[in-house]
Amino acid sequence: MAGARAIQKEKTRQAIIEAALSQLTAEHGFSNLSLREVAREAGIAPTSFYRHFSDMEELGLTLVDECGVTLRQLMRKARKRIEKKGSIINTSVETFMEFTQQNANIFRLLLRERSGTSTAFRDAILREINHFKDELTDYLLNESDYDHDTAYALAEGLVTLVFNAGADVLDLPAKKSRLLKQRLIRQLQFIVIGAAVIHKKEQNDG
Repeated sequence: MAGARAIQKEKTRQAIIEAALSQLTAEHGFSNLSLREVAREAGIAPTSFYRHFSDMEELGLTLVDECGVTLRQLMRKARKRIEKKGSIINTSVETFMEFTQQNANIFRLLLRERSGTSTAFRDAILREINHFKDELTDYLLNESDYDHDTAYALAEGLVTLVFNAGADVLDLPAKKSRLLKQRLIRQLQFIVIGAAVIHKKEQNDG
């Protein structure tokens, strides 16, 4: 019986999360959502909401965490595909762009709240972005002879560029989206090649 209750509780929790996500649009941000709207969409009484989240901010932070975990898992899978055969830049960009287009609402949450008024939101989103930088730094350290500072500087530039492009691609038509991805891949190539040239020169000068 206890197991059945736990399963039902988790199902309701997920229903609340999905209800919040379904109401996020380009015009309707998380700060515009009300607890009653989310509860109604989830098919529960407003008072039942508090059995799962203390308030709307906690719900929003949960959305940020789940988005970060999902995207990091996808990028790890992308790197495994790269190890077998493929371009690190092309594969990573394709994976990231697919995620942003298939999960546009949650990505909008990340973009809007990283410069929003809630310190908790800003801190949570910054942590997620830093996770990407740290994982890419580790990857670059394993795949090159860069020192940590060089690898981190490169990772930071790549992540920043990709996240900014993700914001731009959200509401573009298919043709413009493809052009943006092609331009992004080119820009990332410039950064990666430039970093390699500078690093080689520094080694030779040293």
